[in-house]
Amino acid sequence: MNVVPTTRYARSGDATIAYQIAGEGPLDLLFLPGWISQIEQLWEASAVRRFLERIAVFSRLILFDRRGSGLSDSAGEPYTLEQEARDALAVLDAAGSERAALLTYGLGGPVGAMLAADSPERIGALIMYASVARTSWAPDYDWAMSREERSQWTERTVAAWGEADGPGLPVLAPSMVDDPTLADWFARLQRLSASPSAARVLLDAAANLDVRDTLPRVRVPTLVMHRSGDSAWDPRHSRYLAEHIPGARHVELEGDDSLPFVGDSDAIVEEIEEFLTGGRSGGELARALLTVMFTDIVDATARAARLGDGRWRDLLAHHDAQVREQLARFGGREVKTVGDGFLVTFEGPPSRALRCALAITDAARRLAVEVRVGVHTGECELIGDDVGGMAVHIASRVSALAGPGEVLVSGTVFGTVVGGPFTFEDRGYHELKGVPGRWPLFALQA
Repeated sequence: MNVVPTTRYARSGDATIAYQIAGEGPLDLLFLPGWISQIEQLWEASAVRRFLERIAVFSRLILFDRRGSGLSDSAGEPYTLEQEARDALAVLDAAGSERAALLTYGLGGPVGAMLAADSPERIGALIMYASVARTSWAPDYDWAMSREERSQWTERTVAAWGEADGPGLPVLAPSMVDDPTLADWFARLQRLSASPSAARVLLDAAANLDVRDTLPRVRVPTLVMHRSGDSAWDPRHSRYLAEHIPGARHVELEGDDSLPFVGDSDAIVEEIEEFLTGGRSGGELARALLTVMFTDIVDATARAARLGDGRWRDLLAHHDAQVREQLARFGGREVKTVGDGFLVTFEGPPSRALRCALAITDAARRLAVEVRVGVHTGECELIGDDVGGMAVHIASRVSALAGPGEVLVSGTVFGTVVGGPFTFEDRGYHELKGVPGRWPLFALQA
């Protein structure tokens, strides 16, 4: 999938509900994300894009923003599960879907359970990941937040709404707590999904949802999944769902992250694919062996402060032009800009990438700018015009360890070109955050 799906609108009563369709698979799958969303912003995070595109390989994936969130109309009236269920059916009607499976996350669980129980002629299967049957504490449901705890959480969330250091992401994705890119994306998602006041309304409306009496009426095939270390939604929510939905299959996965696209998202996608299609072979993204290069301007923020906005923009424009000139010269493909640098891929052996890296550092030096460059060769996932996978992650970590004006490469790159015209300095073994083992790194000499 090369572009973000087109956003369309469904009419539900007096409201318009924004939705998208991704993929052309043989079965329809409606995603109920629960609390907030902005369907166009979802695709801006490479991890989310990869997750959605993998699902869209074997399904026709339908996404929508609930009332009061994202691109859909404001709620305008008290929230009810019944209204949200009607909105979901209106989206299915607009998408031309006669019968669909449901995928729920978090607060999407109660809506999904109600739809599956009340509209089995429209809902063919129910998949519940990290979902809930009830949102507040009860004597026989004592793992949920108390009303006081939920009120305190709401105040903390609204107070830091749209800020990159807010309290939400560390709970939802603890493995990515130090990732500034994801933090910025999540903060922007909040701002685009709702204002702080609207977020408070949505949170308050979700404080007392309860569909426990509905669960025994769910008669469609049901898959319930949860990660065992999830601290955002206690795994006991899913255990309860699986115990009270007749015939439900329960799968508890490894991991601490709640967000489905963080951590081992492949395990979730594969469970979904097998449940819906009977196999796990159709959801693989295309892969290719590529050399991945990250560049970054050293101390860009301090330099911009010294120069002032106007002069810094001019210097940055010259830098970008020089980088693109070298990419054209050595056959590199600009995937995207990342902060004050570039993510680039090269086909074939890494020799051209290394020559390009040296040319970029030399060109930057002539502009009185120092850049750091990291290079790794490995198998990448092709996600439209983007790339993903562990190879990209490794190249990013290698780049972060490079010094000013330095080209740092992984042992994989070194082993591929050893004996050629390049000279390296051994920098020893390093741990790369999020990457198993210790990795030998080498500095490329000019």
